[in-house]
Order: sequence, then C-alpha cells, then structure tokens
Amino acid sequence: MSETAEQSREMDEAVRRLETAIDRLEGRLDSLFARVDGFRTHEKEAEALRKDRARLASDLDAAKAREKELQRLADEASEALGAAISEVREALGKV
Repeated sequence: MSETAEQSREMDEAVRRLETAIDRLEGRLDSLFARVDGFRTHEKEAEALRKDRARLASDLDAAKAREKELQRLADEASEALGAAISEVREALGKV
C-alpha cells in the first residue's frame, strides 16, 4: 500500500470517528435540550402554582374579613332582637 493510500485510509478513518463523535454529541445535546425544556415546563407550572397560592391566600383573607363582618352584624342583630323581645315581654306584661 502506498503512503498516499495509507494517509487516505487514515483520513477516512479519522473522518468516520469524527462523524461518530459528532452524532453522539448531537444525541446528547438533544437529550440535554429536552431536559432543559422539561425544567422550563416545571418552572412555568411552579410559577402558576405560586400565583394560584397568592390568589387563594388573598381570597382567604377576604373571606375571613367578610366572616368577621357577618359575625359582627349577626351579633348586632342578636342584640337588637333580644332588646325587641324584652320590649315585647315588658309590653305584654303591662297589658
């Protein structure tokens, strides 16, 4: 085999090894990019959950405030009703 043919064979082998290495690198990069996309998806989901949690916390605070207001109104109504009952009983007792 001539030196040129040997160099050509070595060059062909080097090109084949390079192509194989590039193919493996591309495969690993594809896998890595898929993982990064998965992380982005998880991050978006986590952000949506954080927003939902903040909204729910705000809704809960508003509901608790409304509950306190309703309780205050119920207490006032109970006092007014108790006073009215007392007045009716007093009026009935005088009749």
